[in-house]
Amino acid sequence: MGCTEDDPSRHTLRGGFDRAAEDYQRTRPVCPPQLFDDLMDLGKLEAGDRVIEVGCGTGQATVPLAERGLAVTAVELGAELAAIARRRLTGFPAAEVVTCPFEDWQPQGPPFDAVVAVNSLHWIDPHLRYAKPYEHLRSGGVLAVAGCQWARPVDADRFWTDVQEDYRAVGFEGCPPPPPEQLGPRHLPLEAGSLFEEVASQRYPFQVRYSAEDYLANLASQSGTHALGEDRSTEFLARVRHRLETLGRPQLTATFVGYLTVGRRA
Repeated sequence: MGCTEDDPSRHTLRGGFDRAAEDYQRTRPVCPPQLFDDLMDLGKLEAGDRVIEVGCGTGQATVPLAERGLAVTAVELGAELAAIARRRLTGFPAAEVVTCPFEDWQPQGPPFDAVVAVNSLHWIDPHLRYAKPYEHLRSGGVLAVAGCQWARPVDADRFWTDVQEDYRAVGFEGCPPPPPEQLGPRHLPLEAGSLFEEVASQRYPFQVRYSAEDYLANLASQSGTHALGEDRSTEFLARVRHRLETLGRPQLTATFVGYLTVGRRA
């Protein structure tokens, strides 16, 4: 869950989500409600506590946090993503969205009670990834790192196996998703150990139903697809679209494993 070495593609890829913000909002998986309930309990958080959210996207985690009464300051790089998040938070006056790279943002006021990063911390400069949350947390405050990992059950629909041919055809990097039972809890890395004491690490298997069109929109929004470049990503999406059309554009059940790791500021 983190690396001290910087990825040269990080700056380019992390800005790609803003190009299709509405598709991102519609198709991005949201961690189960139990994860947010556990975050409140494990972090000993209460309504009114002040929270920084790192890279809020369109508010997939911001809304559940605000619904639990937290005063969230969400920091989002992408202007289009941030605009959608603000729209979704209009009923929560204690929540705000700041459009700014997290690395450049300088908060005002007293230290915060928690920093929350959902599917986002790996996009942050590795030299600031844990140091900056530490700097802006009160003594005993918590860092909560959460997200969703794709999984593929052994009894999954054949589509999820056959589509790997399309990944291989365009030279997609990485391996196919493993069965959910092989995705265990994720822990804070060594570079966070001097700053945060890990107090909990939990997992949350869940599933999402996608229409064929929404699955394609989700696929188009993923950083791995962006990393292919324009020509190969166009070919990849066309291959998957053709495969879905030959199957009659079925509904798809996607499997995920959510994770939550909570560390307390030393």
